[in-house]
Amino acid sequence: MVTKSYRDSYERSLEQPEGFWLEAANKVSWSSPPAKALDSGRAPLYDWFPDGLLNTSFNALDRHVLAGRGEQDALIYDSAMLGEQRRFSYSELTDLVSRFAGVLRAQGVGKGDRVVIYMPMIPEAVIAMLATARLGAVHSVVFGGFAPKELAARIRDAEPAAVVTASGGIEPSRRVEYLPAVNEALDLAGAADLPVLVKHRAGFSASAPDGWLDWDAEMAGAVPAAPVDVSATDPLYILYTSGTTGAPKGVVRDNGGHAVALAWTMENIYDVGPGDVMWTASDVGWVVGHSYIVYGPLLAGAATVLYEGKPVGTPDAGAFWRVIQDHQVNVLFTAPTALRAIRKADPEAKLLAGYDISSLRTLFAAGERLDTDTYHWAANTLGVPVVDHWWQTETGWAISANPRGLEPLPIKAGSPTVPMPGFDLRIVDGAGEDVSGAEEGNIVLGLPLPPGTLTTLWRDDERYISSYLQAFEGHYATGDSGYRDADGYLFVMGRTDDIINVAGHRLSTGSMEQVIGQHPAVAECAVIGVSDPLKGQHASGYVVLKAGVEVADAVLAQELIALVRRDIGPVADFKNVTVVDALPKTRSGKILRKTMRQIADGEGFVVPSTIEDSGVIDRLMAVLRPGTGNPSQGREDG
Repeated sequence: MVTKSYRDSYERSLEQPEGFWLEAANKVSWSSPPAKALDSGRAPLYDWFPDGLLNTSFNALDRHVLAGRGEQDALIYDSAMLGEQRRFSYSELTDLVSRFAGVLRAQGVGKGDRVVIYMPMIPEAVIAMLATARLGAVHSVVFGGFAPKELAARIRDAEPAAVVTASGGIEPSRRVEYLPAVNEALDLAGAADLPVLVKHRAGFSASAPDGWLDWDAEMAGAVPAAPVDVSATDPLYILYTSGTTGAPKGVVRDNGGHAVALAWTMENIYDVGPGDVMWTASDVGWVVGHSYIVYGPLLAGAATVLYEGKPVGTPDAGAFWRVIQDHQVNVLFTAPTALRAIRKADPEAKLLAGYDISSLRTLFAAGERLDTDTYHWAANTLGVPVVDHWWQTETGWAISANPRGLEPLPIKAGSPTVPMPGFDLRIVDGAGEDVSGAEEGNIVLGLPLPPGTLTTLWRDDERYISSYLQAFEGHYATGDSGYRDADGYLFVMGRTDDIINVAGHRLSTGSMEQVIGQHPAVAECAVIGVSDPLKGQHASGYVVLKAGVEVADAVLAQELIALVRRDIGPVADFKNVTVVDALPKTRSGKILRKTMRQIADGEGFVVPSTIEDSGVIDRLMAVLRPGTGNPSQGREDG
């Protein structure tokens, strides 16, 4: 089923990486083009395009203006919270970015300095990122809403020269004040004297402390800054992985490899080019937002949609369709969680009839496994290819996907398709030996990783090596498990810590979730391993029903147990099913299975500050550990 064009590209990327990636580098504008693709002199740390010079902001903005596309839309801001829409052409965005770069420069920010950005989903967040890159500085975007303690940890680790923030963020049910959190974080970090630039927004009560600078006032007198050339190996940004404990883990992305890789993906995976419109329904605080709200679309000369608000939720489950219609979106990228939420609220997709979404060509999903039932619902509802693809904060772009621009492959439900060029993917057992046939095992990637992936952890090469490169010699350990079928398609089943041991049998909770998700009453589900005094662990399932579905809990449990027994076998010993009103998730849509396990097993735990709804934890405490008293005791809310 895998086509020759894909095979040729994939094999060439592994056998002739030098030629493959130097050719891809031609899609990027260089001040000094690289003559060499890969430097292995520091293996297992690798450098891509070590002799190249460029500026990422120039590549995302100026070069499109110079090519005559200055009046084309670059950034489309859509705030469902304010009922406001604004469009920025490439010329307008270039002007704003160059002026804010001048503001940062006036505060002493220069090449190699760090800038922490703590912003909601407003145009100024994108402008601040691109302005930092314009100066050759390094941005570290912290998701707006992180608690002061976690923001402080990132400030301490990054040691920024400036902080950029706003009055606050707007959610459907509340306004989140940012200024008190930033002020507290600076005190905790011992960095109270740092320059702080504030974009003021109406409707927030907190005032900026004396000495903090007003965005609009500084922009009014700003002297525009020209792009600063940096080495391809110089860092573009630091992104701290969510839910870190102890010292923050800062993923470092370089300038050159990042630009080359994202430009390649826009053309070959997403099939997006100049004049197209891409909407990535995420947040700039996450890696998806970095790669495919900000940099990817702009490097490709496309327009990118920046959406402020939750596109799924009461009372407007049709928000997705409205945005696609209003902005003529060609490619949508979202999380399976969002699709499941839409389906739960509007299972017959009746709201879709009120919108014209004929501009949509492809829907991409990532962040959680796209279960087969939701895949079929989305594909049948929208009538466009629905592509599951799999990647990580650390990789920055898809490890496995369907290369719609290179050559579209047949789509298999439940699979993110095939490994992308540059990713030497293997399925191995605990000893690092290849597993046979379609057996599930550890997903590992041969070194070197391709351009655009993490180069190291911020100021901690040893931690990078010990965290990712030591478990399987010569390979990067993804921490995920899965298998490949006879056609080479990859099926990612879940984190390796989601493998449970039932009476000596190693079983994947992801496999059970895939089976449970097929039931017509189930909107979403999670299966966790709970400690069992006799068998070590037993599988326990938690399901959320679709809107309007009425089924007795006992009947549903019997049907789901029968499904798992049929598709996986009696060995799963799956006997526990509980219906819940919601599952705990991070704001990026990932289900907090580890937190659920900790509750069920009575462990101490800390709720990540990225959680979407901390009240869900309280409700789950009553389900998972009835009679525990105050469900909030012994935890911290973000």
